[in-house]
Amino acid sequence: MTGKPRVWVSRPTFPEIIARLDEHFAVTSEPQEVRFSPAELAARLADQDAAIVGLKEHIGAAEIAGATRLRIVANLGVGYDNLDVAALTAAGVAVSNTADVLNESVADYAWAMLLGAARRIGAAERWLRAGHWHATEFTGWLGMDVRGRTLGILGMGRIGQAIARRAVGFGMDVIYHNRSPLPASLEHACQARYVDKPQLLAASDFLVLVLPLTAQSRHAIGAPELAQMKPTAVLVNVARGGIVDDAALAAALASGGLAAAALDVFEREPQVHPALLALDNVLLSPHIASASHATRRAMTALAVDNVLALFGHGPHAGRPPTILNPTVLVAAGAVPHP
Repeated sequence: MTGKPRVWVSRPTFPEIIARLDEHFAVTSEPQEVRFSPAELAARLADQDAAIVGLKEHIGAAEIAGATRLRIVANLGVGYDNLDVAALTAAGVAVSNTADVLNESVADYAWAMLLGAARRIGAAERWLRAGHWHATEFTGWLGMDVRGRTLGILGMGRIGQAIARRAVGFGMDVIYHNRSPLPASLEHACQARYVDKPQLLAASDFLVLVLPLTAQSRHAIGAPELAQMKPTAVLVNVARGGIVDDAALAAALASGGLAAAALDVFEREPQVHPALLALDNVLLSPHIASASHATRRAMTALAVDNVLALFGHGPHAGRPPTILNPTVLVAAGAVPHP
């Protein structure tokens, strides 16, 4: 039996990056994508000192009740609504995410979804593949122009700011709503202005959601909010399922209350509301906004860095770079990253 601390990696990722742990840890990596039950998670965590997990792994007090050795859960994602941070903190377990390394990739993808929905790319491709294209129609497949329209962003963190910066090239008026306005210097860099939520809903031609899923943000966009939007507007969600009431959105899209939507995330993913699947004016993708080679590698590397650092190894030794509950480090006598 090895004396090294043990790390469990819940999903296949990049072996050459995970191999950075081998010098200091006994590593167990799952060979395929699996959705674990709470009992299965508890069993896998029971004898581990660290875990690198993904958004499918929902971990709280029950899952770590027998994991007396566990010191860190490193999440492969910037969002961490899959983790009960309060419960993990109470148990003295550090939690980290992969903040910042995916900002640009997600912003790029948000724009791909926005443009795809505006120009009806998904529906047009399905129509073409089905063999319906026999002649070009001058007034067929008319979409919406982006240039000169109003882009609204709900949630103006680093990803929202990256999305806003890209709007400059399209000559768009950028408005946003956040828990609080950005500093004036950041607003200037993004060429964006703060508005309240009703103004954001009413004025946006394209509304992009980039806020975390919390108890307060669940169904931040529901039937009342959709009713405040222009019937010509497009809604884009690259944040989290649950921020949008999918049933209400499907109803608005079907009734003409909203022109189109583009969704990378869903309330009950991987299940998608059947009413959304039946609509041609919604572009759907399977939660892949950060799925570029470079970004997923960077996310894995950052999770590894956090694990190494917590155990006193690597360039961030003792100071995990993206820890979410630094009080755990203080309690353990370590120094949280500034």
